[in-house]
Amino acid sequence: MKGYLMTKTILITGATDGIGLETARHLAAKGHSLILHGRSAAKLDAARDKIGGTTSGYLADLSDPAETLRLARDIARDHDAIDVIINNAGVYKIPDPVTKTGHDLRFLVNTIAPEILTRALLSTLGENGRVVNLSSAAQSPVDLEALAGRKRLADFEAYAQSKLALTIWSREMAAKHRNGPIFVAVNPGSLLASKMVKDGFGVAGKDLGIGVEILARAALSDRFALASGKYFDNDIGEFTPPHPAALDDQNSAKVYDQIVQLAKELGAA
Repeated sequence: MKGYLMTKTILITGATDGIGLETARHLAAKGHSLILHGRSAAKLDAARDKIGGTTSGYLADLSDPAETLRLARDIARDHDAIDVIINNAGVYKIPDPVTKTGHDLRFLVNTIAPEILTRALLSTLGENGRVVNLSSAAQSPVDLEALAGRKRLADFEAYAQSKLALTIWSREMAAKHRNGPIFVAVNPGSLLASKMVKDGFGVAGKDLGIGVEILARAALSDRFALASGKYFDNDIGEFTPPHPAALDDQNSAKVYDQIVQLAKELGAA
């Protein structure tokens, strides 16, 4: 595949453990330059040591929209061009999911952070860039009151809604940027052996390599070059329709508009 023959600059959020770390290691071994994000300096340093190759690292807490915006500006300052953004960072089960602004941390990290980060870096991506958004088989219709922080949800419901919201955002961004970059949503595989799965579901999980392989393909392969706006479910190994709520144009527009508005309000706070 032609995509694998060209050296790319690839940003991965949540790159200090789990599928983010293993994907970064895989891509660095292929000769690509990696921009790594993490929220722990010690873990970020350890990740860079493990990965080797050409890497740079940036710290930010993606549950704080202002920090996410700062992260984007720092990366744009240091990198004139980025070929791929993999919005991998995700949160499922945590002791206190409500932030100081009253918002659910799952929505902030899983949905709002990708909007803030990607939009601020669009000029570095260009028409030939790709944005790979980690979705999930867990998808549930988005409650706009919950997204706005006015309603509390149980852990799984918040996670499932945040992932469908990200999938909707991905489809809407693709529709609004028909000349590029490419936006794709990918379920890398259910219950892979990540820390989030172990902590949230109490199971060891399946081989992370399953997810690494599909994320590398989404980032680089020709098959995904014409897939903007699509959803790939790696549980079945095919492009497939997401939850029906994402296919409702009126509903999708409302979710997208609220994501963008929240990102503006909270990122500037």
